[in-house]
Order: sequence, then C-alpha cells, then structure tokens
Amino acid sequence: MNTLIGLLIIAVGSMGQSSSYVPINKIKGWSWENFWLTQGVFAWLIFPFLGALLSISLPEMFEIYRVNSSASWQAIGYGALWGVGGLTFGLSMRYLGIALGQSVALGTTAAIGTLIPAILTGTDLFSPKGLVLLLAVAVTLVGIALVGYAGSLRSKNMTEEERKKAIKDFALKKGLLIALLSGVMSACFNLGLSAGIPIKEAVISSGAKELFAQNPITLLVTTGGFFTNLVYCLYMNRKNKTSGEIKRSSGPVLANNLLFCALAGLLWYSQFFGLGMGQSFFEPDSVMMAFSWSILMSLNVVFSNVWGIILKEWKGAGKKAITFLALGMAVLILSLIIPNLF
Repeated sequence: MNTLIGLLIIAVGSMGQSSSYVPINKIKGWSWENFWLTQGVFAWLIFPFLGALLSISLPEMFEIYRVNSSASWQAIGYGALWGVGGLTFGLSMRYLGIALGQSVALGTTAAIGTLIPAILTGTDLFSPKGLVLLLAVAVTLVGIALVGYAGSLRSKNMTEEERKKAIKDFALKKGLLIALLSGVMSACFNLGLSAGIPIKEAVISSGAKELFAQNPITLLVTTGGFFTNLVYCLYMNRKNKTSGEIKRSSGPVLANNLLFCALAGLLWYSQFFGLGMGQSFFEPDSVMMAFSWSILMSLNVVFSNVWGIILKEWKGAGKKAITFLALGMAVLILSLIIPNLF
C-alpha cells in the first residue's frame, strides 16, 4: 500500500513536469534566453528554496550544509553538470518537439541516472536485487526505444511543411544529438541527490519529517544548475543583443510572461518535490528505491507524449507510428511494477 502511495505521488509530480512546457507557449515577445532564464529563477531557485523550508528552518539548513560541506559542494557540482543537461533539454524540445525530445533525453537519463548511483552506493548488479534493477531498466529502455521509433515513423510520414507547423524549428539529426547530450548530463541530477544523502540523514536526525527531507538537497542541485544556465543565457543576451528585452516589456506583457514563467517553474519543480515525497514511502534499500529515478523518467515520457498528442504533434504520423507509441507507453507503465514482482 505504501509503495502504491509513493508511485501515485511521483506520478502527480511527473504530470506537473510534463505540463511545464505548455505555459511557455503563452509567453509573448521574449527571446528564448530570456524566458528560459526567467522560468529558471522560479524552477531552480524560488520554489526549491520554499520546498527546502518545508523540511527545516533556514539557520538549521545552513548549519547542516556547513557541517556536510563536502556533500554540499558535490551536490552543487553535479547540479552544474546537470545544468548543461537542463539547458540542452530545452533545446531538444525546440528541435524535436515535446514528445520525441523528452523521450530520447529522458531515456538516456533514466538508464545512467539509475545505474551509476546504484553502483556508487555498493549495489552488486549481478546480485538478485541488482538483476531485478537491470531488468527494470532494460524494460524501461525498450519502452523508450519503441516511443523513439514511433517518433522516427512520424517524421517519415510527415511532409516538411507539416513538421514545421507542428514544431517550428524541427531538425531531426541536430535534435537527436542535443537530446542524447542532455540525457547524459541530466543524469547528474540523481548523482547530486545521491551525493547529498548525508545531508538528508542530518535533516531527518534534526527532527524533520522524512516526507520533505530530500528538499534541501534538491535546492543545492538546482542552484548549481541555475548558474550554468545563467552563464549561457547571459552569453546569448550579449550575442543576440536581447539583454534589455525584459525591461522594455509593457506592463501587461511583463505580468503575463512572469505569470506563465512562474507557472512553468512550479510545474517543473513538482517532479522533484514529488520524487522526494514518493521515495519516503519506499523501503530505504529496496529495488523500488533504487529504481525510483527511472520511474520518474518513465512517467515523464508517458505524460509528455500525452501532451504531444494533445498539442497535435502526432497529427499525420500514421497508424503504425501511433501503434508503436501506444505500445511503448504500455511497456513503460509495465516497467513500474517489475520491482514488485520479485
């Protein structure tokens, strides 16, 4: 029963993340670098900070960071690497669309982000627990591969005009390379969470509820990612001469854009808020706990493709593409229950 509750909480957060790119379509008159950084302020700083305060007071949190300085800096460092993934993740959406872009990037992230932390924490991948984890990850990759194949079929069946209409800057080869890079670097987020385990233990020892104990680590990781994105977006501001764009926005436009950037940031952050809460319902050393990162990524793929259908990215893709899409999503859902079958 506890496992089911944890899965449902992670699913709600995943649904939020997969919806986070929808409000961005409502932003008017801002270049990519300006709306990306603005939503990042909400997604990577403001909401993670508020989430961390749910678990512990600010003085206690900084003291725990100080005592566990090595773990804190590791989490920030992995966050900076993840920032590269987060940055290119946005670009993968730009060139491939929500459905295919998230599928490729999140598939890579699921495998690397699940197996490497498991190995680093001493899990023997050839033990019974390790083999179940490998099986679950393998099934996840099969599901994502099927979704990716459906995306390639969609690309073949659509005319160039249809591609541009569905995805304005569609570029398959460029998008795939960016999505793969994004996937590898995005896996560093879970490495950051794993590095911050001493912080989580200290938060729990201070009397905080385990339900929110991971939030202070999430704040460190997202802070590292924010600075990576800040550097790149400031570079793009200078290159494209868009640094004064936000200041020049009229009152209604500014209010509209800030509102939708805040909404996008909140929805994006909900995935990691939900992940931390959901994990608190799993046994600490269970396969389910080790697999929880892949669970989040699998659900992100499922819900992102639901949005892809709603936004008509799959219109004109053909029956074969839709069949493989549905099969891939079904396999991903199956992967969620594999750890509980053994």
